[in-house]
Amino acid sequence: MDIEKLKFPIGQYHAPVTIDQRFVDRCIQTIESFPEKVIEATESLTEELDWRYRPEGWTIRQVVHHCADSHMNSFVRFKLAMTEDKPTIKPYYEDRWAEMTDYSEMNIASSVLILTGLHARWAKLLTDLTEGDWSKKLIHPEHGGEIELGWMIGNYDWHCEHHLAHIYQAIESKGKYNG
Repeated sequence: MDIEKLKFPIGQYHAPVTIDQRFVDRCIQTIESFPEKVIEATESLTEELDWRYRPEGWTIRQVVHHCADSHMNSFVRFKLAMTEDKPTIKPYYEDRWAEMTDYSEMNIASSVLILTGLHARWAKLLTDLTEGDWSKKLIHPEHGGEIELGWMIGNYDWHCEHHLAHIYQAIESKGKYNG
């Protein structure tokens, strides 16, 4: 069992050298369609929501709640970068958030609703950005400095696909990683 492959089923994020309109359009499409893909993958699940995608990994339930929280943070970060000059964003402890009861005990319906509305707004915001907007920056303490919005849209395109792959991986494993 390759833990690295289980942890990163689509590999780690690598930004393209050039952020062009074709790349941006593909990323926006991924972000816009993500909630529907989550719904399709999870709509028939019940006890399977508590299956893990790898040993000591998160459950499907935690992954969905994490995506809602992470993407809310990203949406706000995009808006901050669009309205301020290189704002410094606040990182958060994703692993600690995932241990809270709203992740471990709640049905995913509320987070799916968040994803649906948030991604519609996020896609609209991203669609309206100009070519020059993609070079706007924010300061991200965890990533060691300035990050451009062009890098961020690619990272969240990857983030959507990464966690969707985790959901499929957990389903395919049929609960074998639950210990």
